[in-house]
Amino acid sequence: MPLDGIVTYALVEELSTELVTGRMTKIHQPTEHELIITVRKNGQNKNLLLSVHPNYARVHLTNEKYTNPKEPPLFCMVLRKYLGSGFIKSVEQISMERIIKIRVTSKDEIGDSLDYDLYIELMGKHSHILLVDPSRNVILESMKHIGFSQNRYRALLPGQTYIFPPDQGKINPLKLDPAEFVKKLDFNTGKIDRQILSILMGVSPLVSQSIANLAYLGDEKKYIEVFERFQTQLMENDFYPHIGRGQKEDFHVLKNVQLEEPTTSYETVSEMLDTFYQGKAERDRVKGLTYDIMRLLKNERSKNERKIKKQQQTLKKAEDAEQYQKYGELLTAHMHLVKPGDSQVTVIDYYDPDQKEISIELNPNKSASENAQQLFKQYQKLKKSKEVVTQEIEKAETEIDYLDRLIQQLEDAREEDLEDIRAELEDEGYLKRKSTKNKKKKKKVIHFDRFQATDGTEIYVGRNNKQNEYLTNRQADKEDIWLHTKDIPGSHVIIKSSSPSEETIVEAATIAAFYSKSKHSSSVPVDYTKVKHVRKPNGAKPGFVTYDNQQTVYVTPVESEIEKLRMKEL
Repeated sequence: MPLDGIVTYALVEELSTELVTGRMTKIHQPTEHELIITVRKNGQNKNLLLSVHPNYARVHLTNEKYTNPKEPPLFCMVLRKYLGSGFIKSVEQISMERIIKIRVTSKDEIGDSLDYDLYIELMGKHSHILLVDPSRNVILESMKHIGFSQNRYRALLPGQTYIFPPDQGKINPLKLDPAEFVKKLDFNTGKIDRQILSILMGVSPLVSQSIANLAYLGDEKKYIEVFERFQTQLMENDFYPHIGRGQKEDFHVLKNVQLEEPTTSYETVSEMLDTFYQGKAERDRVKGLTYDIMRLLKNERSKNERKIKKQQQTLKKAEDAEQYQKYGELLTAHMHLVKPGDSQVTVIDYYDPDQKEISIELNPNKSASENAQQLFKQYQKLKKSKEVVTQEIEKAETEIDYLDRLIQQLEDAREEDLEDIRAELEDEGYLKRKSTKNKKKKKKVIHFDRFQATDGTEIYVGRNNKQNEYLTNRQADKEDIWLHTKDIPGSHVIIKSSSPSEETIVEAATIAAFYSKSKHSSSVPVDYTKVKHVRKPNGAKPGFVTYDNQQTVYVTPVESEIEKLRMKEL
C-alpha cells in the first residue's frame, strides 16, 4: 500500500528528532526517481531516502546501498549547489497531507545564510520532489518537469510559483471534534468506511475500514469513542509500526489498523518502511532493464521446446525403422507376385509364427526391385536419424536447462549483476557483442552474498553463472561443502568448512533453496557434497556442473530467517 497521511505524520515526527540540526554532507541521485541525502548529526551519518517512484514513492532513513551514476543528473547538481553542507532547520508535514517540507539553511557564495525548502509530494505516479525559494515561493528546480500542457492546475518548472496540489475538501482529523465527525456520517446510507474516507484527510482505505469495523453496528456514542481513541493515538504519538505478511502485504503505524497475520513490529517507522520496500524498487527497475533479455531467453526456450516436439515426432517414425527392413526383405522374397503398376502386394509374413499374410504398399511407377531398394533406403535413413535426433533432443534439453537457470538468475538479479549476465549472453552468442574499441577492460571485483551460520561458519552464495563458477572452482577449498537445489535452477552455495554442524548444513540448504526457482516452495530438496566431488564437463554451458557422493536434505526457505544470517558484502 502507498504511504497515507497518518504514516507520513508519524514519519515526520521521527525525522524531526533524527535529522533537525543535522548537516547535509552528501547528496546523490542513484536513479531518476530516488535521492539519497547523507545527514551527519551527533557524530553519526544517516542516509535519508527520498523516492518518487510511481509504485513505491516514500521517504525514510535507509540502510540499503545504492549504486550512483558516474555523472550526477542535473537535479542532483542543483541540490548540491543550494543545499550542500546546509543544516536541516525543520521537517514538517503540510496539514495531514502526504507532503513533507524540509527546510535547510545554507550559505551562498559570499557567506550569507539563506533558507531553502525541499518539498516531497508522495502521491503515487504524481509524486514530485521540488526545491523552492521560500522568500519568493518560486521553484528553483524539480525532479520532474511538468508544464501547463500536462497539468492545467499548476506548472512544476523552474521559475514558476509553487502551488500545493488541489485541495480535496477533507478535514484534518486532529482539528475535528468527535461529535462533529459523527454528525457528518449518514448511517442510513451505509458504506461507513467510504464516508470516513471522504471526510478525513490523510486517511487510507485501510484506516477507514478499521475505524468502521471497530465501531461496527454501534450507536453514535460508540463511533465517538472509536474516533477519540484514534485521535488520542495521533496526538500522543502512540505509534506501533508493523507489517502484515498475509496474502496481501501491508503496513501501518496505528495498532488498531487490522493487518493480515502474521505481523512483525518495528522500533521505528523508517525501519518498517525500509524493510517493507527492501528490494522492491530495485526489482522493478531491474525488470525494466532486463525486459529485452528476458524476452529473448523466453523466445529461445519456446524455440527449443518446439524443436523437441518436432524431433520427438521424427523419433517416433524412427522407431518403425526395422519395420521397413522387414518389408524390404519380404518384398525381395515375393518379387514374383508383383505385377507392373501394382500399388500394393499381399505376401506371407515369414517372421510371424502363424505365417499370416500382410500387405505392403508399393510405388506403382517403380519395379518390385526398386520398391524393395526404397524400403531398405528408408530403413537406413530412419536408423541413422534415430541416433542424430536423440542427440539433438538431448542438446535442446540441455539448452532449456541452461535458459531456465538464466531466467531464474534474471528474476532475482540486482543491477550490478546485469553486466555479468549480458557478457555471458554475448559469449554464448545470444546477444551481439558491443564494440569495445579503445576501451580498457577493467578487472571487476566479484562480490558474493555472504551469510554467517548460527555457530559463526561463513556461507557464500553466487548470484549468476560467472559468480557460481568462480565461487566453486576458485574461491572454495576442495574440502569445503558445496550445496545446490536438486534438479532445480539455483545458485551455488559454499560452506567454508570441511565438517560443518548439522544445523549449519540445514541453514546453508535453506539459503540454497531461497536462491533458487523454488524459493516460495516448501520441502525443497537440496543436495550437498564436498567441492572435490563437483566437476564441470568439457564444453558444458557456464554454471553447469556434475557431482557425486551427495546427500540430500529437505528444507523450507523463510526470508525473514535467512536475512538474520546475512552479512555485509565483501
